[in-house]
Amino acid sequence: VQLQASGGGLVQPGGSLRLSCAASGSDFIANVMRWYRQAPGKQRELVAGITTGGITNYADSVKGRFTISRDNAKNSVYLQMNSLSPDDTAVYYCNANAYILVRRRYEDYWGQGTQVTVSS
Repeated sequence: VQLQASGGGLVQPGGSLRLSCAASGSDFIANVMRWYRQAPGKQRELVAGITTGGITNYADSVKGRFTISRDNAKNSVYLQMNSLSPDDTAVYYCNANAYILVRRRYEDYWGQGTQVTVSS
């Protein structure tokens, strides 16, 4: 399973960005999909997650500003980020927990990361 993330960039404080991540491969079923981020000098942290049924959870720091969504038919997950602040500057990673049919087990996969920089 390969995850391809896109949509990062430079944005001014108060601005918005939309991240996308598509999972590709064969013989898998995407389960929970998540976004993490890692700022310089800090540990990677969970930003938001979404189940196949659309149940979501968010880090307290992004509640009310970020919205996670997914398209199960496209094996894709999105992160709409509004009211961005410099504290949101980080590399954002998508993560998918996928059921691998040939191995009959769940495995975790990571995208390559996309840089989000919030600065004036």
